[in-house]
Amino acid sequence: MKAWVKSRPAPGAELLTVPDPVPAPDELLLKVRRVAICGTDLHIYNWDRWAQEKIRPPIVFGHEFVGEIVGMGSQVKGRRLGDLVAVETHVACGHCRLCRRNLGHVCENMSIVGIDRPGAYAELVTIPAVNAWPVPRGMPLEQAAALEPLGNAVHCVLAGEIAGSSVAVTGCGPIGLFSICVARACGAGPILATDVNEYRLELARACGADRTCLVTREDWVGAARDLTDGEGVDVVCEMSGQPTVIVEALRALRNAGRLSLLGLSSQDLSFDFSKLLIFKGITMQGILGRRMFETWHQMTSLLESGRLDISKAITHVMPLEGLEEAMRTLADQKAGKIVLVPWGEASSAFGAQRVVEREPAGTRA
Repeated sequence: MKAWVKSRPAPGAELLTVPDPVPAPDELLLKVRRVAICGTDLHIYNWDRWAQEKIRPPIVFGHEFVGEIVGMGSQVKGRRLGDLVAVETHVACGHCRLCRRNLGHVCENMSIVGIDRPGAYAELVTIPAVNAWPVPRGMPLEQAAALEPLGNAVHCVLAGEIAGSSVAVTGCGPIGLFSICVARACGAGPILATDVNEYRLELARACGADRTCLVTREDWVGAARDLTDGEGVDVVCEMSGQPTVIVEALRALRNAGRLSLLGLSSQDLSFDFSKLLIFKGITMQGILGRRMFETWHQMTSLLESGRLDISKAITHVMPLEGLEEAMRTLADQKAGKIVLVPWGEASSAFGAQRVVEREPAGTRA
């Protein structure tokens, strides 16, 4: 089969012909129908410090995808050939102390599709059958490919009380955009979105943000207080991983507010622990992946109810054969979520880019 392989410890990837995978007795063989690009994939492609410490070439990468079941192991039950499934890409061991406490999303022996085992920038991929999630009937393949990162957003937003809460989302990459969609669908408001990129703020307004702040020009902590009569927001969903933004988030929160952190940082964090955390009574949470499979149930219910619409966050549909161009587009921060169409598939959306009307920063579309 064709596959994009991180074949050596250097920037880039190679399009190679590799052996077809064979499912183990408890695994499914999936034909990849759509695969999305994650920021993690860009780290791997660019071969930055994180990738150098984590990835062991050669490996097929890519982990946000929807697939069609074309084969299965002898022990698999309850699945049918031809079914479309999204994939929980965190493969938990099922027997460690955390797994036995229903905390498989932080399994002590976790392996991840496209990082620790072969991924989905390929024609075929194998996954444990337990990690397959049925795609809601009628869902476009491009959206189905984004369910895994959408689950991150659902986990982050719903990690505490949200209905009727004021929310700030710091960092409007794809998961930040999804978080705005989820918060709006769950009755949150007002919603403030921040970023350093005006294009992404335009997308944030289209996804439901009431106010946006270009942080290179505006004081978003002040904006958060303006939106809440000086009190501060109830919830901050932090997606940037920037230490300065995390400290600002603590300042922007009201007393007893919630800070849910999903963005990754490679830098140390320093702040006035007593003043900004203890005496404010802040709840600070680290968010990793999706709760298995509580988050998937929540996400599916929101989508099937019609309240949650993520279409505006998916800006590009491109051929998987042109992975290099797609990576450049993402690196230039000229996209929301990019979805790739594998070989042998056709899409009328090839090359399409969602058009968002420009409005002055700080207004809602």
